[in-house]
Amino acid sequence: MGYNQFCPIAKGMEVLGEKWTLLIVRELIMGSTRFNEFQRGLPSISPTLLTKRLSAMEADGLLFKKRIPGQRGFEYFPTQACQDLFPVIEQIGIWGMQWARQQMTEDDFDLELLMLYLERSIQPDKLSGRETVIKFNFTDVKDYPNWWIVVQNGDVDVCVHDPGKEVDVYFNVCVRVMCGLWMGDISYRKAIADGALQLVGHKALTQNVTSWLQPSIFAGSQPASAILEPLL
Repeated sequence: MGYNQFCPIAKGMEVLGEKWTLLIVRELIMGSTRFNEFQRGLPSISPTLLTKRLSAMEADGLLFKKRIPGQRGFEYFPTQACQDLFPVIEQIGIWGMQWARQQMTEDDFDLELLMLYLERSIQPDKLSGRETVIKFNFTDVKDYPNWWIVVQNGDVDVCVHDPGKEVDVYFNVCVRVMCGLWMGDISYRKAIADGALQLVGHKALTQNVTSWLQPSIFAGSQPASAILEPLL
C-alpha cells in the first residue's frame, strides 16, 4: 500500500520503509552476497521473511541475483540504486550514534554481529607475514566464550572452534567493552588502564591495534548530549 503522494520522500519510503529493508541494503553494501551471509548479519530475521524481502528488493531494482555456478542457490548483488544509498545509510548511522544509542539494552550487544564486524574490519595488508591468529576470550560469555580470527594470505575467517594454530595476539575482554572499542566509545589505552581489557601479544600488534583492526566508520561521532551540554 503506497502513500499516494508525489513527494519523493514518500515514494522513497514506499521502497525502503519496510522493516529489514535498509539493514539488507547495509549488508549488500558491506559485501554480503549469499543467503547465509545475510542471515549471519541479520540473525533475527526469519528465512521466510528474508526471502520475501530479497524478492521485493529485486523487483524494486535494489539488487539483482545470479545463480551460483554448479549450485542451486543464488548470489545477490547491489544495483547502482542500492549503492547510491550509502550516504543515506551513513547519515542514519551518524544520527543513531548521536540520538539513539542511549536507548541500547544488554540484548543489543550481539556477539555474533560483533565478530562479523571485526572480521570485516581486519586490514590484512597491515599485518606482517602470511598468517596472523587473533584470539578473543569474552569474559562475560558462558557458551562459546573463545573466538578466533585467522588471517591467511589475505583471507580472513572467524572460528568458534580452536583452529590449532599459534596465537599472535589475545584479547581478554567483555562483549560490551569490545563493542565500545570498535565503535570508538573508549580507547584501547583507557580500557587497558581501567583493567577492562587485557591485550597480550607481539608489540607490533598490540601497540597499533587500530591500524590493522579498523574501527567503525562511526567512531568519533559524539552523542548529542556531549555536543549540546557545552552550549548549556
